[in-house]
Amino acid sequence: MSRARSDDVIIIGGRRREKLQALVRKDTASVREVRRARIVLAAGDGHANARIARDVGVHVDTVRAVRRRYRAGGWDTLSDRPRPGRPLTHGLETRIAIVATATSVPSGPETAWTHASIAAYLAGTRQITISPSQVGRILACLDVKPHLVRGWLNRPDDPAFFDKAHAICDLYLNPPRNSVLISIDEKTGIQAKSRRHPTRRAAPGRRARREFEYVRHGTVSLIAAMNVTTGTVQHAIITRNDSTAFTAFLAQLEASVPDNLDIHLVLDNGSSHTSKATKAWLALHPRFHTHHTPVHSSWLNMIEIWFSILTSKVLRRGEFTSREHLAAKIDAFVTHYNTTARPFRWTYDARPLQAA
Repeated sequence: MSRARSDDVIIIGGRRREKLQALVRKDTASVREVRRARIVLAAGDGHANARIARDVGVHVDTVRAVRRRYRAGGWDTLSDRPRPGRPLTHGLETRIAIVATATSVPSGPETAWTHASIAAYLAGTRQITISPSQVGRILACLDVKPHLVRGWLNRPDDPAFFDKAHAICDLYLNPPRNSVLISIDEKTGIQAKSRRHPTRRAAPGRRARREFEYVRHGTVSLIAAMNVTTGTVQHAIITRNDSTAFTAFLAQLEASVPDNLDIHLVLDNGSSHTSKATKAWLALHPRFHTHHTPVHSSWLNMIEIWFSILTSKVLRRGEFTSREHLAAKIDAFVTHYNTTARPFRWTYDARPLQAA
């Protein structure tokens, strides 16, 4: 075992050792204080600098510096030394006032705070003189970003949510026998757009450049159904997203499925899926069995994954001169997709998240 040089040894008494060990175990101690206490304890045991650095996870120069400071100043050297620099111009009360203002709703016609409006508000109501740039620096230091907002959807309080989600996941993992399992939904309002000027393609050292302005040529609506077992997709371009279009597509599905198989549908709670007309049509076609996802949980519908593939590979960067051009592109993509289609591997199992 490597030992420290005789002129580098730190001698620690019993009471000081207990105090150092208590500091290492202390929950409220800073990481730097704990690290220095561990270094001093290891030095008191006679270990060499290289071994202490390896055990504590610091550079060997840090170990040498802690040893040197402790021999010179003792216990007080374990705490951080005062940092150089100008003292804070704005104290704790000012900082609290800035945060309180930034996290509130403006009382005037404006609906969001800016650094300038926060500074003006504090000057008028609190007699706090501060520049907008300093407001920005304080908010950045405290990780408060009133200019940003993140959207979210408040799911209705449904005590049976996980039971319903589990039923959908169980279908994916264990498709019913003597049947086909179909995930079905619509994607409406797909814009057929073209750019006013041609896109400049990417080149070495240069990104592709796309004209900001575009021309609209109408919209296309699509209904698609995925065979969960095979991954293949059947689709139709529809003019209206209503019960008539939906049941007409179901009739096409039924005609494509052998007569000896039942048809299980996974679908959301859209109006065309739950209307009286659709329910009446399904009642006349007993081969169909519907399984609705929970409200606001369309992400449980596997066809949504395929819609994201369609968006990334065709729609997002595509340029279409007419509705017919866009529809033809979608038709061609589905035909090509089905030549190499594979089923998705479903991993979500509908178990509630556990608290850490």
